[in-house]
Amino acid sequence: MKKMYFLVLLLICTNLNAQVELTAGMGIGFVNNSSVEDYVNVNFAQNGNNLSTFNSAIDFYIEGSYAISESFQLALEYDMMFFSYTDIQNLSGNYELSYDHLKPSLIAYYVINGFGYNFKFGGGGGPRFIKLDEKLPFIRNHTTYNSNGFGLLLKAQGNTLLGGNFYANIAADMRYDIAGEPEANGKKLYNNALQENVNINSLSFGVKLGVTYIF
Repeated sequence: MKKMYFLVLLLICTNLNAQVELTAGMGIGFVNNSSVEDYVNVNFAQNGNNLSTFNSAIDFYIEGSYAISESFQLALEYDMMFFSYTDIQNLSGNYELSYDHLKPSLIAYYVINGFGYNFKFGGGGGPRFIKLDEKLPFIRNHTTYNSNGFGLLLKAQGNTLLGGNFYANIAADMRYDIAGEPEANGKKLYNNALQENVNINSLSFGVKLGVTYIF
């Protein structure tokens, strides 16, 4: 019985002393997706408006981390990336393609703490979800495709004190996402020129700025 009381007391004390960090911010990502690049450039890009090897996308992120020890944290991150492309097809109207890439991840961090700052280095992974909209020339409505998969990431970030419990946050990450082949009503997005399904597998690099609140 005494051992049970001791374990309960130890758990309570651990929770009371635990450090929790909540971070939110935005940034820019540079995404390499060869399948989408080939699909757009071969079929729709005109007047030199081709997709590059790496293309920019907007990133928003929310992250909550919990200190297991002074130098180790577990975190849940919810990252949302938005990509869009438009090509003016003269009299035939515009070609438009955009997708939302939702990337929740569980991350393990090694933490270096200092007075008024910390640095964190870690990696993790989680499920990936894609919603892709495409509008073809001559067609008024968009077609919405969906896919899901899995992704891995490496991430480094630092927090420096602004005042009180608020810290400025800067982060950089590298991600490899296998997000699958988008599908709408049982039909996959298909590249007729190359005779293959389009996939949203990608390698990306990102830089983000935000604010952290440390309890």
